[in-house]
Amino acid sequence: MLTDTTQRSAGRFPGWLLCLLIATFAVGTDDFVIAGVLPRIANDLDVGEASAGQLVSVFSIVYAVSAPVLATLTARLPRRILFCGALFVFTAANVAAAFAPSFVVLMVLRIVAAVAAATVTPVAFALAASMSPAHRVGRNIGLVAAGLTMALVAGVPAGTWIGTQWSWRGSFLLVAALGVAAIAIASTGLRDQGTADPVPLRDRLRLLGSTPVLIGVAGTTLGGIGGLMTYTYIAPIVRDLSGAGSGTLAILIGVTGIAGAVGTAVGGRLTDRWGADRTLLLGLKGQVAASAALTAFGFAWQGNAPLPLTAAAFALWGFAGWAFNPPMNARLLALAPGAGTEAVALNTSGLYLGIALGGGIGGLVLPHHGGGGVVLAATVFGVLTVGLLTASIARYPATARAA
Repeated sequence: MLTDTTQRSAGRFPGWLLCLLIATFAVGTDDFVIAGVLPRIANDLDVGEASAGQLVSVFSIVYAVSAPVLATLTARLPRRILFCGALFVFTAANVAAAFAPSFVVLMVLRIVAAVAAATVTPVAFALAASMSPAHRVGRNIGLVAAGLTMALVAGVPAGTWIGTQWSWRGSFLLVAALGVAAIAIASTGLRDQGTADPVPLRDRLRLLGSTPVLIGVAGTTLGGIGGLMTYTYIAPIVRDLSGAGSGTLAILIGVTGIAGAVGTAVGGRLTDRWGADRTLLLGLKGQVAASAALTAFGFAWQGNAPLPLTAAAFALWGFAGWAFNPPMNARLLALAPGAGTEAVALNTSGLYLGIALGGGIGGLVLPHHGGGGVVLAATVFGVLTVGLLTASIARYPATARAA
């Protein structure tokens, strides 16, 4: 790890941290931006919108499957070289995607980008932990994680605007430009950290298969189901709870995204101050409280919930939900010190699995019970997540090592 003196000399926001932040911002933008230009992709490449939508699904599935596998296979490679190499492949795939002549070629390039992204993100979190002094580990992990939430607030709208004003191909060039910027900073600002701890493969797999790590990943999956279910169906939820139109919806989405970015940063700071376990449970309980409030609004006002209260509940939901990310990663890094990158990769896979399941379950609930039913289902999954992780933390605190 860097010494405090080194950290101070590099400033409060050193170049290597900016590099990691831009990298996760690029990955988040690449993952979500297609939704905003989906009709244009479908029209230009002569496929149906449902088929074009598989570009998102395939990216998420490939990411979820490949992240832990690649983290294990590449554990012996120097992290700086691995990060820069994967970021180069990710950038090149997006450049090529901007010139894809057919849907099949674009799909192949999305798979390549997903594999590279599945390497970039876990290594970015591991580098944030290894290059930070002990008192700033949680804070810096939070800043790297904030790249994903900032993608929702700024990256996706910017990519969508470029795609609608010029071409969907410009959206991929924006992501590639972010990748080039991260590589340029990494070439001078990212110090060589060598390889991960020289732990034999058998021991790394044992750490990944330990009870506290697997429960943590299961908690991330459950939390992802409940949390991302709400975000995926935010439009019908807002419509059914308050009767708001598209203009108000855009404002609420913006408020939620900004609150999420702030929550990620605050979650990292609180992890340093209070510890990963306490911060983790606090974030989860806050999100459950927000979901429960939205559910109560549906029953109390029957479609006429006051917009200020609805906005406040979504702001709390975004803030608390994204505050969950830094302490969970910090907890897994503490529980699996010899397989930190692999543990973070496995946790990320759990999150992407939760996103996919949340969308599917919400899609089953919505036609029969409306937006109010979706937030009720999200609340149930949130309560299950709190119960599971409360029991796990009591039995396996983050200060303990996985066994």
